[in-house]
Amino acid sequence: MDPVTLTTDRLLLRTVGPQDTDAVYAAAQDPDIQRWTSIPSPYLLEHAQSFTEQLVPDGWANGSMLTWGIFLPEGEDLAGMLSLGLRSPGTVEMGFWCAKDHRGNGYITEAARATSHWAFTHLPVDRVEWRAEIGNKPSRAVAERAGFTLEGVLRSALIHQGVRRDCWMGSLLPSDLGLPSTAPYLPARS
Repeated sequence: MDPVTLTTDRLLLRTVGPQDTDAVYAAAQDPDIQRWTSIPSPYLLEHAQSFTEQLVPDGWANGSMLTWGIFLPEGEDLAGMLSLGLRSPGTVEMGFWCAKDHRGNGYITEAARATSHWAFTHLPVDRVEWRAEIGNKPSRAVAERAGFTLEGVLRSALIHQGVRRDCWMGSLLPSDLGLPSTAPYLPARS
């Protein structure tokens, strides 16, 4: 699949490449990003190079991981990253981080809604999942503001820095955004 560029009222979402390596490296030095995400820690320049030059292009090429850099259009200042990874047929998992200087502006929430809408209307996807280690309250707040429904706690479902950890899990369905599903949805009845 070819990379897709999306725009919102305030953001430009585009793939990242070698020209973005330094910006990714600089943002990923934030201890909170290293604490709550699966990026290597310490995060070296070679990690950023591998990410922008190999992992992101390969993910788009084989459709397994669709990654957008979240940029402010005025100067293409990197505000964050967001990925949709294929989990199972019809389901993708969303992961994201926000650069420290851009937190509190709603950029990741805006990007999460835009990429989810795009996935529901351009891919055979009927479910976007979100997971975050318990305690990552900023990630949970973004997911809830983006419309995700918290479904519960998964025990020992994440591995971070070699340690299994419990996580929150939520989902977003096309109907949450006023969109049709590719297959009928029959909710459970009590």
